[in-house]
Amino acid sequence: MRYQVIASVLAMIGSTAQAQTVDDPTRPVSRSNAGAEVSRSAVSLVSLTAPRNSLRPALRPAAAPTPETLVPTATQSGFDDWIKSFRNRALQQGITAEVFDRAFVGVQYDADVIRRDRNQSEFTKTIWDYLDSAASDARVNNGKAALRKHGALLDRIEARYGVDKDVIVAIWGLESAYGTFRGSNPVIGSLATLAYDARRSDFFEQQLVEALKILQSGDVSLNNFTGSWAGAMGHTQFIPTSYQSLAVDFDGDGKRDIWSDDPADALASTANYLSKNGWVKGAPWGVEVRIPQGFDYTLANRDILRMPSDWAKMGIVGLKGKAVPDHGSASVLLPAGAKGAAFLIFKNFDVIETYNTADAYVIGVGHLSDRIIGAGPIQSEWPREDRALTFDERIEMQRLLTAKGFDTKKIDGKIGPLTINAVRAYQTSIGDIPDGYASLNILKKLR
Repeated sequence: MRYQVIASVLAMIGSTAQAQTVDDPTRPVSRSNAGAEVSRSAVSLVSLTAPRNSLRPALRPAAAPTPETLVPTATQSGFDDWIKSFRNRALQQGITAEVFDRAFVGVQYDADVIRRDRNQSEFTKTIWDYLDSAASDARVNNGKAALRKHGALLDRIEARYGVDKDVIVAIWGLESAYGTFRGSNPVIGSLATLAYDARRSDFFEQQLVEALKILQSGDVSLNNFTGSWAGAMGHTQFIPTSYQSLAVDFDGDGKRDIWSDDPADALASTANYLSKNGWVKGAPWGVEVRIPQGFDYTLANRDILRMPSDWAKMGIVGLKGKAVPDHGSASVLLPAGAKGAAFLIFKNFDVIETYNTADAYVIGVGHLSDRIIGAGPIQSEWPREDRALTFDERIEMQRLLTAKGFDTKKIDGKIGPLTINAVRAYQTSIGDIPDGYASLNILKKLR
């Protein structure tokens, strides 16, 4: 399921004033945006998708804007013509004429959806700012309250699917502030607008067909068929294809209702999702560790896996100075380079990553789940003097790296594995610590 999300680390974290009041009254208010493809390697930027108040740092899928797609130019008449042509394709895939026609009554081209889709890549925040919100005191306290309130339900879900209930609650907390913000956009209208838009039409047309199948199945009424501006739905923000594959009817009422005020089906569906992707019950997602002086930072690579006891022989130990227990093979993750927190990450990191591939999101879920069951904050310092690179600066970094012989292969503004490897090679060439951290300081040196 890794490709159910093509996540990003490119856009700003935001929330409306209402979300601020409910979940974290100390956070500044800003608009949320979504992002583009993310690396599996250490990066510092995070981005946000819908619903407007979610802390999901990704839109599924996303891409950096190109000049020809920055301004929506569609007309309602063109959209209406597209609906007519799409109707034939939908009926060929099993949608009845009655369901299609009912679903599209009053559907209008939504320019705001396209504007939000276009404004994804320029605004940025750092991972530490993201985590300050993802695991804020308010969000932790609300998570503990949710765990108590729904304890019996969550115990049953954990027993059936073998997924730790605190992780389910943490995903719930980041996706919709524990059900408070599930999205109010009509799913059909949002997906139709995005499917009509040329930039990612194939992906969103597939989602739209599956959304119509959900409606046809009777799992949800048209009036209640709402979600994010990008078509993510319910308490834990499933996209239609993921819903079709992994949503469950946990309460036995004959419907897979992830939209209801009763979160049973949504939380069980999330547990089923993680279970099907290989969750290991009782094992950590990751453990914060200390890196010794003289460590070879080229070993901080997701493809390099060793048992924690073997990492301990190299000086990588838990915060209390002892070897991390051998929960399984682990890799070293440095989400903010050598100056930030370091983690040994395990298989459950990969499992959460199938829900959303952004490192920041996975750390956010994992850390929030730890906090909900009593763990303390991340202890290491972050390089808070740094700021995130803008989209234009990321493009500039890639151009400069490539021009100096450290080919990033693509000039797309996405800090992915190729760019991180190029940064490492450049750092090595100038005698810097090769942690692959694409920082403003590196850009200044390249200049």
